[in-house]
Amino acid sequence: MVAMKYVIAMIRPERLDAVKRELQKIEVSRLTVSSVSGYGAQKGYMEIYRAMEYDANLLEKIKIEIAVNDEFLEPTIEAIKTGAKGSDGYVGSGKIFVLPLENVIRIRTNETGPEAI
Repeated sequence: MVAMKYVIAMIRPERLDAVKRELQKIEVSRLTVSSVSGYGAQKGYMEIYRAMEYDANLLEKIKIEIAVNDEFLEPTIEAIKTGAKGSDGYVGSGKIFVLPLENVIRIRTNETGPEAI
């Protein structure tokens, strides 16, 4: 059986369109996108609301999830890096996590494994 990977990327919201364009160039078109909150090296910022100051340490991020066959792994990672970094490469540009994927099942057709991706 062909090995499969589950790619999870956390990126800045304004870089989503650029990442999608880069993924389309390599014909990766199946992905899940979620709005999430979190922080890393950016550590948030101070906010004033109704004359009270508070630490707004959870920043808006976009989470992209993609299941790929091994042959698409490196091109997918490079596409995400290119789109997410842009020309600025600021702190908070994002992270990419790669996990092994044991199986995939397409509910409609009952296909399994790489064919279901």
